[in-house]
Amino acid sequence: MKEILVLYYSHRGSVRALAEQITLGIHQVPGVAARVRTVPKVSTVCEAVEDDIPASGPPYVEVRDLEECVGLAIGSPTRFGNMAAPMKYFLDGLAGPWVNGTLAGKPASVFTSTASQHGGQESTLLSMMMPLLHHGMLIMGLPYTEPALNRTRTGGTPYGVSHVAGADGNPAPSADEIELAIAQGRRLAEIALTLAAGRA
Repeated sequence: MKEILVLYYSHRGSVRALAEQITLGIHQVPGVAARVRTVPKVSTVCEAVEDDIPASGPPYVEVRDLEECVGLAIGSPTRFGNMAAPMKYFLDGLAGPWVNGTLAGKPASVFTSTASQHGGQESTLLSMMMPLLHHGMLIMGLPYTEPALNRTRTGGTPYGVSHVAGADGNPAPSADEIELAIAQGRRLAEIALTLAAGRA
């Protein structure tokens, strides 16, 4: 069974909700499963540390997860048009996998959530793509052949699925956002499986 790493940081649950829908899409492809992981919070207090095992939710990601996956979906909430610090901190520490080419040639996709409709979703998705490109990953988005991308009035971009949580921070994705997240997961799994078969 080939595995896609679904890696995310979620503060209020919106990004986690998208990750769950992407996971559903991955599981629609025979021969592929999702491995769901998260990253710990970071603190401005240098001595502060998180427990090695989170109190709830998926385990923290390890380099082994990157080595064993055939594809990667990475998600973060938007922070002023950029990915959140915990995700950037994790990515900044991947010099070893970069030198070793651990992720080179593997497909990747990105996803995000914002409080407002124009809160920097696309720039956040692009900010997550840049380190993945440095790792030699093959970036895939959502084509406009996905009907929900043309009709959505909430989240959704060709760069990757997104969610608009609103001022109240509602983590529940809209019907269009769910459809796009599932489609993105399915597309990533199909491409990963095809590429993995070519390398076998």
